[in-house]
Amino acid sequence: MSAGDNRRSVVVGIFIILGLVILVAGILVLGGQQKRFTSSIRINAVFKNVGGLRAGNNVWFSGVKIGTVKRVHFLGNAQVEVEMNVEKSSQEYIRKNASATISSDGLIGNRIVEIFGGTTQAEPIEEGDRLQTREALSSEELLETLQENNQNLLRVTNDVKDLLGNIKRGKGTVGAVLTDSVLANNFRRTMNNLQQASENTVQLSGAVTQFAGKLNKQGGLANELVTDTVVFSRIRSSIGQLEQVATKAQETVSTLSQASGKLNQASSKLTSNNNALGTLLNDEETSRNLKTTLRNLNRGSQLLNEDLEAAQHNFLLRGFFKKREKERAKQQKEQEQSGVAPKDSAQ
Repeated sequence: MSAGDNRRSVVVGIFIILGLVILVAGILVLGGQQKRFTSSIRINAVFKNVGGLRAGNNVWFSGVKIGTVKRVHFLGNAQVEVEMNVEKSSQEYIRKNASATISSDGLIGNRIVEIFGGTTQAEPIEEGDRLQTREALSSEELLETLQENNQNLLRVTNDVKDLLGNIKRGKGTVGAVLTDSVLANNFRRTMNNLQQASENTVQLSGAVTQFAGKLNKQGGLANELVTDTVVFSRIRSSIGQLEQVATKAQETVSTLSQASGKLNQASSKLTSNNNALGTLLNDEETSRNLKTTLRNLNRGSQLLNEDLEAAQHNFLLRGFFKKREKERAKQQKEQEQSGVAPKDSAQ
């Protein structure tokens, strides 16, 4: 073989080796993307509409690719079963009560199966488990929603355009404020007044802060009331005593009210002629008769004294009175000797 043939054989060999390397790399890359060389388990999900999903599409869980779609086939009446290969390393994170839905990789990307939900109370999935499904919005529904939102946005834009036009033409309160100089001046004065009020509020807040600082000053009355338990207990005791005094005062007022009621009753009886005292106080004839009776009694007592004095000088009763006088003198003498004060005889 000539040198040219050898060179050609070397070049061909190099290209064959490069081709084999590229083939092996492609196989490894494709196998890695489709999880061909990782340990996996098979799970199923049944949908009414898969929206163009086919074998080889990705399976996602919480935003992480965990497997691929193995097969898509019909099951029963208008149902499609999707078989998925899921990495065994993610098995412990997917629960039996998780759900699967059809989504897309981006706005217009390939269809994917998205697994979500599940609680820690449920067991992890196992080989051959079937997940519950949730129907996703189709592309047509999404486009209809976007179209409706666009129409709403167009209406809002037109309303804003009309509003700005009215404001520009001076219609409405805002338009009048923006176009009328008098209203603008009034609005400016109002804003100045609000600013002044805000400044006054700030000054008032500063004064209140200073006052609060004085109240919290050590040794002040307010600080002692808040922090000194002795002062607080004394105040509480004083308040209790005041409450007792108020209670006693209330009882006294109640007693006075009752006494006043009784006095009113007595006064009403005194002003009435249905009793003896009321008759004496209010009936003039009875009063005159009582005065006459008292005068007669006074006169009768005087006459009786005179008769008794005359009887003492009567010779028939003179011995009786002398005898009684002797007995009285004797009794007085005995009492003086015994140290007892003499008693006047009423007889």
